[in-house]
Amino acid sequence: MFTPSFTITNKILNYISKIEAAEEVIRHAPLLPLWEKQFKEDAIVRSVYHGTHLEGNKLHKDEAKDVLLGKEVLGRPRDIQEIINYREVIDFIDLEANKKIDKITELLIKKFHRIITNKILVPDQVGEYRSKQVVIRNSQTGEVTFRPPPPIEIPFLMREFLYWLNRDDKDQIHSVLKAGIAHHELVRIHPFIDGNGRIARVVVTLILLLGGYDIRRFFSLEEYYDKDAVSYYHNLQKASAGDLTSWLEYFSFGASVEFDRVKEKILRLSKDVKMKERFGGKQIYLTERQIKIVEYIQEIGYLQNQSFPSLFPDVSEDTVLRDIQDLIKKGLIKKVGSTKAARYVII
Repeated sequence: MFTPSFTITNKILNYISKIEAAEEVIRHAPLLPLWEKQFKEDAIVRSVYHGTHLEGNKLHKDEAKDVLLGKEVLGRPRDIQEIINYREVIDFIDLEANKKIDKITELLIKKFHRIITNKILVPDQVGEYRSKQVVIRNSQTGEVTFRPPPPIEIPFLMREFLYWLNRDDKDQIHSVLKAGIAHHELVRIHPFIDGNGRIARVVVTLILLLGGYDIRRFFSLEEYYDKDAVSYYHNLQKASAGDLTSWLEYFSFGASVEFDRVKEKILRLSKDVKMKERFGGKQIYLTERQIKIVEYIQEIGYLQNQSFPSLFPDVSEDTVLRDIQDLIKKGLIKKVGSTKAARYVII
């Protein structure tokens, strides 16, 4: 029976408390933008780019974004297809989370794999456990760093792992720890011939979503891993001896970094407690352009009409002025002066 071995250290407790605190701030921020779509799209671009770059995709971030926008990009067909597939699997897990599924099954994981490896692997390898032994090598030295279990053991190991993941007392383990354990176990079992890292990170995202941690809509753990891939693989390898403590410290720290990053961005838009008191604790919904206006004023100190073209090159002055008038009505900014040199400042 699969029984993960780890110790809940002070570091882990500290990181989880930071995650909880950040999530609380984000949920109750008085200025929670209606432009959730942009937050979400930004997180998707980062997740897709870093999640595939981590495993050797050669496309640059701007190229990955262009692929997601349906633009023509010159690159290896496999790289382009990986971007498309990763976006599709992110959309798919969002649907699964919205359905509030109560179990992550073998069929579901194989469905993830079919999406992730569509048009990349040969048909009999898509959505099917591997049928041959593989080894993991250091890409620089060629040294074998890990030898996953033989293929004959995979069905049994996956059933044991999923039984643990879905068992009745599953709520006794914090969702962040559960996600970290699942990530490591899927990488260790290495159930598929290719795409195992992406599968592990997708399952992590779904576990967090189902546990109430909206990490995929605003966050990208993939970016944290990709920015220091050496540490990512080193920490995964360290845990292969059986003790997951150091891996869970690394994993929970990464989640806390991502939650804190978004918390800080939202706080920059939230102003202060006085704003919350002024609006009776209600959240203030702004459009994407209005958020950009508020951010600009907070950074520069003021906004003038002559800055409109640089801030919004494809938007008419009348449209920007309508956004500004709405911000004035909401009590967020005010106009100082009445000539062409008038400035808009935060109240």
